[in-house]
Amino acid sequence: MVSRSSVARPRVVRLAGLGVGGAILLALLSGCSADGIGDAMGGFGWPKHGISLQAHKMYDMWIAAVIAALVVGVFVWGLIFWCIIRYRKRGDKLPVQTRFNMPMEVLYTVTPVLIVAVLFYYTAIVQTDVDKLSAKPDQTVEVVAFKWNWQFNYRDGVGEDANTVASTLGTTSDIPILVLPTGRTIRFEETSKDVIHSFWVPEMLFKRDVFPGSVRNTFEVTLDKEGRYVGRCAELCGTYHAFMQFELVVVSPEKFDQFLKAKEDGQDTHQAMATIGFTGDQSYAITTKPYDSRRHDDSWNQSGATASGK
Repeated sequence: MVSRSSVARPRVVRLAGLGVGGAILLALLSGCSADGIGDAMGGFGWPKHGISLQAHKMYDMWIAAVIAALVVGVFVWGLIFWCIIRYRKRGDKLPVQTRFNMPMEVLYTVTPVLIVAVLFYYTAIVQTDVDKLSAKPDQTVEVVAFKWNWQFNYRDGVGEDANTVASTLGTTSDIPILVLPTGRTIRFEETSKDVIHSFWVPEMLFKRDVFPGSVRNTFEVTLDKEGRYVGRCAELCGTYHAFMQFELVVVSPEKFDQFLKAKEDGQDTHQAMATIGFTGDQSYAITTKPYDSRRHDDSWNQSGATASGK
């Protein structure tokens, strides 16, 4: 006859093993940063190394959520395989059939609710921070979208009543360049001349639709990495949607002030780019190029073919 103490001992050992394993896992995870784990795992499908403070917070949120999901997944997979091995068929005798277990049912009902509540809490915090608007941003840029290009107006304040002090307009043959500084709060105010577009710079890890009419979508970013990045329209808006692009150039605050002063003095965008050191081809977009329209003898992208109407 088996004593109750000998039956309880393996359960205690298993519980202790789970506790020790969990403690070791938490210790390992606590010693790693979100960036370190994300870099090692390729960002878990999320673009790495954003260029704004808001992008870093969204990236950290994503990595933390994936790690939590993996911890839960490994625990569940472990239980599944343990049950498969522990209760595999041994002869014709069935294992003990349990009709219900109230503590277990409470556990697997309450635990998912707690997980969702924690994820919702941190998601709400990050989302609120990303959508937060300051009373007086350092720079306001009005984004005007139209088929199929962009106009960027540097404004002296917020709202529709503010004045445009400088502007950049894209054309079929000229990719518009949006120059912005690091370390300053940038307010974007979006409007469209025709249909719905979407303002997107992939490295910001963020995009927002641009609506026609009286709706002006707004958001703010604080850029922290200099460089040149391609911007796109992320909303299907017509024939040349795929070619509706622009270039974001992030520079130091000092260079931005020089650029904006040159624009205010009447220089065009390329001349103003030259005043801050981007000369020659560097004064034009380098991350993307104008689309090849049908305004030539051959059909678009079909060398040697006869254009319509010829």
